[in-house]
Amino acid sequence: MKFSCEKALLQAAIATSSRAASPKSTIPALEGILLEADTQLRLTGYNLETGIRTVVPAQIEEGGALVMSSRLFGDIVRKLPDDMVTFSAQGLTVHIECGMSQFNIQGIDPDDFPELPTVDEEASLELKQSTLGDMISRTLFAISDNEARPVLTGSLFEVRQGTLAVVSVDGQRLAIRREKLEKAPAKDFSFVVPGAALNEVRGICSDTDEAVEIDAGARHILFQVGSTILVTRRLEGEFLDYRQAISRKSSVELTADIRALMSSIDRVSPIISEKFKSPLRCLVGDGFIHFTTRTAIGDAEDRCPVSGNGGDLMIGFNHRLLMDALKVVPCEQALLRLGTPSSPCIIVPQDAPEGEEDFLFMVLPVRLSAG
Repeated sequence: MKFSCEKALLQAAIATSSRAASPKSTIPALEGILLEADTQLRLTGYNLETGIRTVVPAQIEEGGALVMSSRLFGDIVRKLPDDMVTFSAQGLTVHIECGMSQFNIQGIDPDDFPELPTVDEEASLELKQSTLGDMISRTLFAISDNEARPVLTGSLFEVRQGTLAVVSVDGQRLAIRREKLEKAPAKDFSFVVPGAALNEVRGICSDTDEAVEIDAGARHILFQVGSTILVTRRLEGEFLDYRQAISRKSSVELTADIRALMSSIDRVSPIISEKFKSPLRCLVGDGFIHFTTRTAIGDAEDRCPVSGNGGDLMIGFNHRLLMDALKVVPCEQALLRLGTPSSPCIIVPQDAPEGEEDFLFMVLPVRLSAG
């Protein structure tokens, strides 16, 4: 096996494929990257749940396959000078040369590296890389980390009447991001993608209008991003009926500046810690929300101006969960819908038709003690 490749291109390909390499495994090959050279040079990382394969331009003199430690190989290439890298292997012995630098290291038998699963395409869709990256970024925070319900450790991708909705829920909050597809699929369908895989998809998507193709199979999902593919298992089980979970009965509607709201919450948060847990108490009055919090180390308060009248509604929230939702609101001002002290806060665009919002975030309140 022998090939030559520009250092910057090889480094980028290693960084991409190693995203799916296992940090620690009883199978050494899974901690590595599979290099395959024939008519093209392919680099593959696979942790038995998610696999990433990317193609890199290279001059191939002799074909072959070998597994390299992702950490060691990545460190070596990253520190090489900006020049052409020559890689050659005799058996498992590897020689790497670039400029005045040379390395002789051992590779791993490629027969120990498992094959990526094939995706028997049942449905597919296409959208821009920038759009998919944005949809993932605005919903990933609400994915559950509770393995008791594995299906909620991923995001629901639901195609319905030419619109894609990405939905995440963890029992305390819910996030939805919708986008009209330029090419409407012939039929409606849905699937659930693991959160860990979506984090990698977000990492390989660039902020461009280039397309991402998503193919859904019976057991796996494939994301095609340029010359890179990511394959992951789909999560099985019944996802939450999120439409039924969204409370549409709100007696209070407020228009709020999101930055001002976050600043007020942030100012009263320093005395809240894991040791001194305390709810964020919100008194919603006429044209303002008055925030207070109290722990064993002290108390704090702040007031944020809003448009609307809350009728002196007193409601409590976990400040961290509320801040997580506010951080991903994609506009400067949004509508906050509230009802009773036990009903959730819903954050939506100001003028979107109900049920068709581009984004929707819902955060459940916490019970406040008397006084």
